[in-house]
Amino acid sequence: MTRVTTTAVTCTDRSDVELLDAHVAGDPDAFAALVRRHYDYLWRLALRTSFNRDDAAEALQEALLSAYRRAHTFRHACPVRGWLYRIVVNACLDKMRAQRLRTHSELTPLLHEQVSLRDHFHQDPAYAIIVAEALTELPTDQRDAVVVVDMLRCSVAEASHLLNIPPGTVKSRCARGRAKLAVLLAGISLTR
Repeated sequence: MTRVTTTAVTCTDRSDVELLDAHVAGDPDAFAALVRRHYDYLWRLALRTSFNRDDAAEALQEALLSAYRRAHTFRHACPVRGWLYRIVVNACLDKMRAQRLRTHSELTPLLHEQVSLRDHFHQDPAYAIIVAEALTELPTDQRDAVVVVDMLRCSVAEASHLLNIPPGTVKSRCARGRAKLAVLLAGISLTR
């Protein structure tokens, strides 16, 4: 008796693009494998972009559901991880905007000029809402660069890889985005 062995390509052997394409083609396990591969990174991203663990968990769940449904819209010109990154960040920003509509916080007029944007974004929920709203006013390319470098604290090289653009482009988009944010956030006071 001759034993026939077939070589099946497992999910771990496939690239991100192959997994996403397989999901679109109807493979029931491909999207789950893709999520398992990037879950820790996406969870940390949601935590760093959201107010708290509950908001992060809810935003990540919404983002993954959106990615699952919109997988057919993926453009193969960018990395899948970058595509997932954008979906998660946008879900977190949407969550912040929704919270802002539900709660209106009055800010006291105390502003500490020495403290950086990223520190207050992570420490002051009211300021985070204001920054999230201001970020929506930026063009998408500038917003992505500012969020990756200034909010998520990635290096220019990491941002370049994640956004699939040259380092010089990351720097120029950050500079233009920061300049627009400075105008949008001028005169904003922080709670203390």
